[in-house]
Parts: sequence; structure tokens; C-alpha cells
Amino acid sequence: MILSIVIVNWNIRDMLAQCLESVYAHPPQNQFEVLVIDNASTDGSAAMLRVRFPQARLIENRENVGFARGNNQAIQQTTGDYVLLLNPDTQVRPGALQTLVDFMQEHPEAGAAGAYILNPDGSLQTSCYPVPTLSRELWRLFHLDALHAYGVYHMNDWDVKSPRQVEALLGACLMVRRSILDQTGLLDEDYFIYTEEIDLCYRIRQAGWSIFWVPCAQVVHYGGQSTRQVATDMFLRLYQSKLLYFRKHHGPLAVLLYKLILLASGLFRVLISPFAFLESAPRRQEHLKLAQRYWRLIAALPGL
Repeated sequence: MILSIVIVNWNIRDMLAQCLESVYAHPPQNQFEVLVIDNASTDGSAAMLRVRFPQARLIENRENVGFARGNNQAIQQTTGDYVLLLNPDTQVRPGALQTLVDFMQEHPEAGAAGAYILNPDGSLQTSCYPVPTLSRELWRLFHLDALHAYGVYHMNDWDVKSPRQVEALLGACLMVRRSILDQTGLLDEDYFIYTEEIDLCYRIRQAGWSIFWVPCAQVVHYGGQSTRQVATDMFLRLYQSKLLYFRKHHGPLAVLLYKLILLASGLFRVLISPFAFLESAPRRQEHLKLAQRYWRLIAALPGL
């Protein structure tokens, strides 16, 4: 077995079906397997899988155990040389899976590789990042990347024909050498959702391996199809996971400083929220909801 594809699903049955259709329509040339973890969906996802995709191995959870733990459940049962973590709200373009497998086989220094991620409209979606630091998070939270790319990569200037070494990849499509998972450990299950792939990429690089963005492999990512069902809770989960990352890799002082950065950026967002009433209705609602989420984050910070 060359490739094991792992998909964790929660209540997006139709997107999952679309994802699996694309996988089986554009399979790699080598032998592969698909494992789907269903995190207690209530939309008939598991029943759909049994009827339409009996060749995929289904693991049903009685509760939503999160992204990291769900992936680990499947990874522990995989037999492939490479493990591809694939979101259910993706569509694999022709040749993408084989391109990633070929790249890993031709580059023994590569511990992980990620695809060129497209938005549904065909535009580039940010799919790799520099690892978080306090200065990068400060830069990002105050939107200073519009002046100079520091908290993010300026991917629009990159050569779309050549692989590029990066620090971390988006977990929506992340291929990892199985032997490395045995060496560095699986996803850290303290992360319920978000930042677990950043943590994994950090550990892979710490172990001496390289990570690559491979633009010749293309995957469409619809993004946030599960998490938008509980958007406010997921907003808090995002920053809870980032605090966990800083606590794990940089210590308690970094956590305190990051909380201060979050407090400052949150207060700034709340203070400028009245200007939202000068905008059109859709934009106004979007910015007011964001301000409410920052209020929730500010209130939750002492306990995070």
C-alpha cells in the first residue's frame, strides 16, 4: 500500500460525497486506501458512505472527538507509506494525488508536502504559513501584512510551477511520510481543532525534515463548511489552540504576552465596530458579528 487517505467528517454529507467522487475519479496510479472518520454526524453521512462508497473504510464515532483525535484514529489503522490528511470539503483535481506521491518518492528529504489550494472561484487560497511567533501574530492581527508580508507568505508572487520549501502547511490537504509519524508522533490531541497541523509541521522540521508546497498538485477547498455551523465557538477554539501552541513550544511568558496581544487587538476591533454602520448591510452584519466574537474572546482570555 502506497497511499492512505484519511478524511474526518462532521455533518457535511454532500461535500463529503463530492470529495470522495473526486478521489475515486482521479486516483493515484499506485494502490491506495481511503479511511473516513465520521464524528457523530446527524445528517446521514455514514449511511451515504455505506451505500455510495462501500470501498472506503468507515469508522463511526458516537461523539465528536475533534479533528486531531479523529485523524489519529484513522492513521493508526493505515498501511500506506504516505498518509494524506484530506478535508471533506475539498475536491481533488486530476493528477493531484499522483503528483504528491511522486514528489515524496523523488524527494527523500521531504517529510510532508501540500497542494496548491484553490478557492471555489479558482483563485489562490493561502495554504502554507510561516510558523507563529509573537511578532508575526501581532503583525497579522493588526492587518499589517497589507503593508508588508511578514505574518503570512506573499504567495501571489510565487512560481506556480516549482515546489517551494515552507514552514507549515494547511491541514486541508497534507501528505506526510508515515515513517515520520512513527518518529515524531501523531497529531497532538490536546488540539480539538485548529493549529494541530502547524504543531505537526513544527515537530517535523525540528526532527530535521523539510516541508514543501507542491503547486503542480491542485485541490479545491471550500473552507469552513463544518466549522461555520458553530462559528462563534470555533472562533474561540482557534485562539485557544494558538495559546496551546505557544504554551507548548514557547512557555508561560509567551502565553501571557500573546494574551496581551489578543486583548489589544480585540479591544481595537470592538472600538472601531461603530464604523460598521457606515457600510452596506452585509458588510455591516459581518463586522458586527466579528466584534461580538472578539468580546467573547476578551471575556474568555483569563481562562484560556
